[in-house]
Amino acid sequence: MKDSVVVLTEDNTPQLLPNMIISQIRLLKDEGFRFVTMSSNDLGDSICVLYHLDKDLQLINLKVEVPKGSKIPSICSVYASAVLIENEIKEHFGVNFDGLSIDFQGMLYLDEEVQKTPFCKIGITRV
Repeated sequence: MKDSVVVLTEDNTPQLLPNMIISQIRLLKDEGFRFVTMSSNDLGDSICVLYHLDKDLQLINLKVEVPKGSKIPSICSVYASAVLIENEIKEHFGVNFDGLSIDFQGMLYLDEEVQKTPFCKIGITRV
């Protein structure tokens, strides 16, 4: 097996609008792709959420950018296992997922005394 590294670029990572993510994720699931994980990054005024799926060692990445503090649809209705990573992204980056099947209310990892999202450059205060 040849070692390789895939660098995410605009060419291999399509950017979707938040309202498109559920239909695209469902389409990939119907094609046999499995949910691997999600990742996120602080872009300053917005948060980039990346969805990683694979089928037969073919990795597919989808990208959604959302303004800080805004909502994005949860993919838990398609992949129930996404509940943990969506809660983690919510807790660490302040992204709210609409339709989250189990909401840990910011207590998945962080203690009650922690009031800000630790991985945002400009923290989003929890109320």
